[in-house]
Amino acid sequence: MTPYTIQALATDYDETIAEMGTVSPSVIAALERFRASGRKLVLDTGRSLHDLLASFPRVDLFHRVIVENGAVLYRPETGEEELLASPLPAAFLQDLERRGVSPIPSRRVVLDTWAHHADAIRDAMDAAGLELSLFFNKSTLLALPTGVDKGTGLNVALAELGISPENTVGAGDEENDHALLEACGFAVAMPHAICTLKDRAHCVMPIVALIDAILAGNGEPVWGPRGSHSLPEYIPPAAQL
Repeated sequence: MTPYTIQALATDYDETIAEMGTVSPSVIAALERFRASGRKLVLDTGRSLHDLLASFPRVDLFHRVIVENGAVLYRPETGEEELLASPLPAAFLQDLERRGVSPIPSRRVVLDTWAHHADAIRDAMDAAGLELSLFFNKSTLLALPTGVDKGTGLNVALAELGISPENTVGAGDEENDHALLEACGFAVAMPHAICTLKDRAHCVMPIVALIDAILAGNGEPVWGPRGSHSLPEYIPPAAQL
């Protein structure tokens, strides 16, 4: 029997632990406290590994990192990468270029481009007989093999760490975080998250407050069903005046 129910935190990067691409010292300190408690940290992001490492030098805080929206697993302690899906066909990417889709960043598996190219991408998919899942994230669009998402990537990472998804808290803010939160036993939406994500979360609070609440309660969940918001929505101190 473990001394606490919550054994891991799986979190999105942009606008969840990072603000405008940067992780603040207070968030770094909270992640260090969480890790020091003996629990595991998993970072689950739509970014490429190259972009993430360039923005976040403290990726070593995490026991596993999922990048490209579930398509690539990274092990910080060894620097190993593992593809969890097949790369997109070169002929498909060349067809996208002919259709004016730009940019087409160099990634291992996922296509990440502007959302207004959605129709051109669908036309190219039809021409190639290719099945892809499209995820919209603000003004950008991710295209990746069907059946691959943040939840499937997280399941691989948790299996390696020997942790059940039921003992994991997921945190995020955008449409592509639905799969992440659904894969976890406990789901937390950021205060600025899209409404549909809040509707499927157990509670709403920022990442530092979440970590401190878990540590203060020794990880014993007191949350009700998803969407019940049995814990009050977090209100910043300035807004309480």
